Amino acid sequence: MTQKESLHSFHIPVMGTAFTIDSPIRVAHYGISSVISIIDDELIEKMNAFYSSKFNITYQEISENIHDYRALRITSYLNLVDKIVKNKFEDFKNELLESRTTLENYISMLPNRSQIKLGLQTILDNGNNVKEHIQKYIEDHLHPGSIDVNIMSKIDKDNFVKNEQLPVEFNDAHAALRGFANSNLNSSIVLSAGMNPRLYSYFENFMDFFPDAAGNLKKKIILKVSDFRSAWIQGNYLAKKGLWISEYRIESGLNCGGHAFATEGLLLGPILEEFKSKKEELVQSVHDLMSNTLIQKEMPVPVKPLELKISVQGGVGTAGEHDFLLDFYRVSSVGWGSPFLLVPEATSVDIETRALLAKAKEEDLYLSNISPLGIPFNTVKGTTNEILKQSRIAENKGGSSCPKKFLALSKDYNNPKGICSASKKFQDIKLGELEVEKNNLSKRLYEKRKSRITEKSCLCVGLGNTAFLENNLRIKGQAQGVAICPGPNMAYFSKVVSLSNMVKHIYGNTNVIDHADRPNMFIKELRIYIAYFQDQLEELWDEPTVPQIKKMEKFKVNLLEGISYYQSLFGIQQEALLGDLNLVARELDNLRSKVMGLTIMPVGV
Repeated sequence: MTQKESLHSFHIPVMGTAFTIDSPIRVAHYGISSVISIIDDELIEKMNAFYSSKFNITYQEISENIHDYRALRITSYLNLVDKIVKNKFEDFKNELLESRTTLENYISMLPNRSQIKLGLQTILDNGNNVKEHIQKYIEDHLHPGSIDVNIMSKIDKDNFVKNEQLPVEFNDAHAALRGFANSNLNSSIVLSAGMNPRLYSYFENFMDFFPDAAGNLKKKIILKVSDFRSAWIQGNYLAKKGLWISEYRIESGLNCGGHAFATEGLLLGPILEEFKSKKEELVQSVHDLMSNTLIQKEMPVPVKPLELKISVQGGVGTAGEHDFLLDFYRVSSVGWGSPFLLVPEATSVDIETRALLAKAKEEDLYLSNISPLGIPFNTVKGTTNEILKQSRIAENKGGSSCPKKFLALSKDYNNPKGICSASKKFQDIKLGELEVEKNNLSKRLYEKRKSRITEKSCLCVGLGNTAFLENNLRIKGQAQGVAICPGPNMAYFSKVVSLSNMVKHIYGNTNVIDHADRPNMFIKELRIYIAYFQDQLEELWDEPTVPQIKKMEKFKVNLLEGISYYQSLFGIQQEALLGDLNLVARELDNLRSKVMGLTIMPVGV
């Protein structure tokens, strides 16, 4: 199987459960790759019905009464998306042949450094037998973007029929994996949110994840990781099962959308540097381990290591940053997430929420504690989800009815089916326990603990509602509004833009940012980490422990080492700064002084 050259040097990462639920249908025919969340099978079933009707394709409902309905729904929808994308791509190729304007517009969207762009433009400029030459060229070089999928690997709730627990393969993440594995797609599954050994072992049941005799993989695995150590551990673990990781997708710990998996002060630049310097060591290690396992399994063994890509995402906002990541760190692709929430042609966002994002300032975007997973979650002030939640809290009716239960992962209170910390049932119990302790707590500590209980939001519903609103589909049950998860970078994108203009912005052919004061992505991440570090110190003030103190000390050391790295990097790589080198140097010195001034108190203070 011959791999065609990637048409674009960016991808659209998964965003929430709904924001990229149909992005491949919208953008794949342009060669743009995007990622669908396959956690919410109910939403997927609704979108299956919606798009089947829209494209006049026969739809067969898969109800909850059908055995293995969750996996079957996912397979059915992915096959539908695959069919629609292929049909749209064929139609698009015909448009390119029949309309010079369409062809010129498409050429303008391709990367400036693209050989395919150069080839198309050369044919167009020659003027002889253009249609014939264009037809052959697009057949040889163009292809749809990849229809990739995402599983948060730890969202793997046990499932039941009445009170009987089903076998592990019917857990949420396991069933989602099976749904993808049984689909027609020739694409990748992105695993995020940490390691799940039981789920990783389940991959061995599907031959599409193993190389064939020619060394090809029908379905690939992408690991989203926050640092090299995580990549090394997980990559080698899967290699011991005969499985190859085709891509390590590095995401900024805090300068990203959605759940923020903060590192212990390790910054994106130093992390990318380690990947660059140790990539070949990683490749050889996983190749050797995988080969040994494949020999034992009596399966085909690649004669040389398979392709291994490194990509990055989180906070990138200019063509200069995009190109620097490609050139200096030699990544294969750069993820652009939050900015695409302002592109109606690319993502599923309702009008009201898109307007909220367009007017959001730095102070409106914040790292919250609203996720039931207990992981910091990037969001924006003023969402309808937050307004409705606060209204219920004011009426002493806090908590969700919890209709979907994807995040009902806690086994507290001897609940074998799991309970979600955003549910009314859970919060009522916790608030009752807090009332018993009230007389032994200061007012400040009481309010702090109460807020920790009630601030959790129903993300299962909130992150999915936007697709229902945008497509005028009925929303059942308790009103939850829309929750949305942009990264801090959203503050610098302040208007709805076309797909063409956003892509041209990525490649430096136009500018959609009005903010002249936007900081370099590395500096922005550093500021966020320092603010996060300070918040963590304040959190420790009431109830410090020795392990937490040691963690904060390590955090501080890593921040200072990161600042030293950037001072060296920026002194050499001036093209990375996209501004006055002296200004950046002074800011780094100021940030170093701020970190040095943060005091980590001893236990007992």
